[in-house]
Amino acid sequence: MSGERATVRVTRGYEELVAAAAAEVRSYAPAEAIDRLDDDGVLFVDVRDAPERWNEGGVPGAVHASRGMLEFHVDPASPYHVPDLVDGRELIFYCAAGGRSLLAARTAREMGLERVANLEGGVRAWRDAGGEVEAVQPTM
Repeated sequence: MSGERATVRVTRGYEELVAAAAAEVRSYAPAEAIDRLDDDGVLFVDVRDAPERWNEGGVPGAVHASRGMLEFHVDPASPYHVPDLVDGRELIFYCAAGGRSLLAARTAREMGLERVANLEGGVRAWRDAGGEVEAVQPTM
């Protein structure tokens, strides 16, 4: 055992995981999502990391629940819980391009939230479709 490492075989790659999530989660085309922005029954959820949000901005009024902390943000028993995530609104998750948000929506569904969806193509597709993007300031 002189520092040798065994090669581990990955049995399901990220593409397969994202495809499986896409088969289970509703996705809104950017134009459809833009039409839902002013709907009181909808909450946009940004799962990107904070520096991405600061650099690129986000959907106006979106709640930040980073992908890495999502389970903690959803669970009311967690000290990191975000109450807006469980107030009954439909949650439209988004990231930069759509992969992480599909995984996040699937995870939220697995945790018991039924009204979850994904913004197809992420905030980049939203911007390209003419969706408003607001600046996001660091909260330190």
